[in-house]
Amino acid sequence: MNAPLTILALETSCDETAAAVVQLRAGKLVALSNAVINQDHVHAMYGGVVPELASRAHLEKLLPAIRAAMSDAKISFAQLDAVAVGIRPGLIGSLLVGVSAAKALAWSLEKPFLGVDHVLAHLVACHFLDTTPEYPALGLVASGGHTHFVYMESPLSARVVARTRDDAAGEAFDKAASILQLGWPGGPLLEKLARGGNAQAFDFHAGHFADSADMSFSGLKTAFLYEVRGTPNAPNRPARPAPPELTPARKADLAASFQRGLVRGLEKSLRAAWKINPCLSLCAGGGVIRNESVRDMLEAFAHTMNVPLFLSPKEFCTDNAVMIGGLALLRLAAGEHDALSLAAQPLSQLRIS
Repeated sequence: MNAPLTILALETSCDETAAAVVQLRAGKLVALSNAVINQDHVHAMYGGVVPELASRAHLEKLLPAIRAAMSDAKISFAQLDAVAVGIRPGLIGSLLVGVSAAKALAWSLEKPFLGVDHVLAHLVACHFLDTTPEYPALGLVASGGHTHFVYMESPLSARVVARTRDDAAGEAFDKAASILQLGWPGGPLLEKLARGGNAQAFDFHAGHFADSADMSFSGLKTAFLYEVRGTPNAPNRPARPAPPELTPARKADLAASFQRGLVRGLEKSLRAAWKINPCLSLCAGGGVIRNESVRDMLEAFAHTMNVPLFLSPKEFCTDNAVMIGGLALLRLAAGEHDALSLAAQPLSQLRIS
């Protein structure tokens, strides 16, 4: 039996500073530690992530995260087989903090360095479940920055078969929460409010396209804004009536209806993507996959298609370094690693078909 492979992974692509120690034991991925330091308190007053502030916070918190990950895993740096980092996509200033640290560690320890794609890593998080997906698999990555359907021939071979053409699903959730003045990050707050509302009170729809399985959430967001604040007056046209009072009950109905419209939009694109790319498994990862309505939709679809569903564990849905380490270990086991000259990149390099 092969000895376990052990890796230290870092993640700083947006506003979570994360480090983790992950092992590959007899083909099974195991997280030995998972240190995540979020920056919600830094960005809340701005209603969104401020790139410069995110970079500075990473500089302050990355070393404490690394120390915590190594301490929790109860291993030394000498026991590591490699160092990995999320190298794309993301905020370039934030990425550079983690990438620079990972390269320095790999060089000083004389260990292999691996830079992995953050989007694909969200789907590899499914490999930390008791059972792992059969391939080919169709994966949904839905987060604040990305909404992609990915056809995966294996964990290391993937291409995007459908995507949002504007706002990501998580961004749409956050913007809707901001319109309702719920606070930030808004997605979980909107989901909580929606539980007490009537999801059929308003008829919101995501946009779709005749020539692809792509989706659009910008129109959904605009329709929601107009329902809350009223339709803007146009020159030389009669004045629009003022919107109804935003009572607690109306807010809950709006939240529930918006969530229903967004989830239905994901489902419609999923059906279109699956029709073109039928697979043996369905996988999903990313922060939006924590949403119970999204999970329920995916479970119902998988049941209808009679295929197994693999949802990333909730603790690994939001940005973390465990998923980075998981993808890096699969690459390392396949004999892959990267040169220290590999640069941080703001965009994913997954193929689009």
